[in-house]
Amino acid sequence: MKKVGLLLTFVLFLLTPTTTRAANNKFGIHVISEQDLEDAANLVNSNDGEWGYVTLVIREDEWDLKRWNEAMHKMAELKLIPIIRIATHIEGDSWTRPDIKKAKDWAYFLNQLDWPTKKQHVVLFNEPNHAKEWGGSISPEEYAVIARRYWEEFKKANPDFFILPAALDQAAPNSNLTISEESFLEKMFTEDELIFTIFDGWNSHSYPNPGFSGNPEDTGRMSIDGYEWELGILEKYWLYPDTPVFITETGWSDNNLSQDTIADFFKYAFENVWSNDRVAAVTPFLLSHPNPPFDDFSWKDKNGNFTKSYYLVQSLHKVKGDPSL
Repeated sequence: MKKVGLLLTFVLFLLTPTTTRAANNKFGIHVISEQDLEDAANLVNSNDGEWGYVTLVIREDEWDLKRWNEAMHKMAELKLIPIIRIATHIEGDSWTRPDIKKAKDWAYFLNQLDWPTKKQHVVLFNEPNHAKEWGGSISPEEYAVIARRYWEEFKKANPDFFILPAALDQAAPNSNLTISEESFLEKMFTEDELIFTIFDGWNSHSYPNPGFSGNPEDTGRMSIDGYEWELGILEKYWLYPDTPVFITETGWSDNNLSQDTIADFFKYAFENVWSNDRVAAVTPFLLSHPNPPFDDFSWKDKNGNFTKSYYLVQSLHKVKGDPSL
C-alpha cells in the first residue's frame, strides 16, 4: 500500500464533523450549459421545493472566473446547489489523463468562485474504468494516486470542499477498453488502503440496464439502485457507513421506451427507490441535449418542448433544502 498523505487524511478526518443527512431536497438534474439553470430550477425547486441540485461540468480549458462566478450568482438567485464535475479536454476520441500537477491549480480556481452553498461539491473526473475517459488506457492505481492528490489540494485550499470520486460505469465488462467496477475498486484499494475513507460522499451512475431500458423495480449492478450494489462492495474497503450517496447520472433512453413509460419510471424511482435516506441527491442525465449523441436522454426535444418526464417530476412534492448544510 502507498501511504501517501495518510497523516493529512487522519488530521482532516479528526477536524471534519460527522456527516449530517437532514431531510433535504434531493431532486436535481444534469445540465450541459449554465444557460439551462432557470429551466433546472423550475424543475427541481417546484412544488414547495428549494435548493435542489444541478450537476455541471467544467473543463480545464474553461477556467473563466467571470463566466463561472456569473453562473454561481445565478444559482444563488435560483436556489440551486451546484455539483461541479471537473474534466480535462478531449484529444482525438479520448479525454486526456488528468495532470497531477494541476491539482493545486484546480483547487485555487474553484476556491475563487462565489459558491452559493457552504459545502462546495466537486467530482473528480468521470468513469475512469473506460479507457476513453483516461487518456486511452485504464489505470485504477493511477486514479487512486491522482484522486488523493486532488483531495489534498482541495482540502488545503478550503475544508468546505465536499469531494466526490469519479462515478464508475457499473455495467462495464473486463475488455480492452473497459474494466469492471469490482476490479477497478479492488485495484484502487490495493494501491491505497485508505482511499475510500477520504471522500465526503459516494458518487454513483446508477443506470437502468441493459440498454438504459431496465425496469425501475430491478435491483443489482444493472439497475437504478446500483448504488446499493456498490455500497455492498465498498463495505470491505472501509467506506464509512454513513457516507451519503450522490447519483449524478441516471435515466432511461427513449430508443426502446416511450416517453410516457419513461415518465412513469421516474415517478416510481423517486417515490420508491431514491427515497432511501442515504441518497442525498439524484441528478438524472440530461435536461437539454436535443441532438445526438444524447438526444435519447434529453428532457427537451428538438422543437424546444419538454418531455413528459420533466412535467411529471416537476409535479412531485419536494422539500425546502438548506444551503448551510
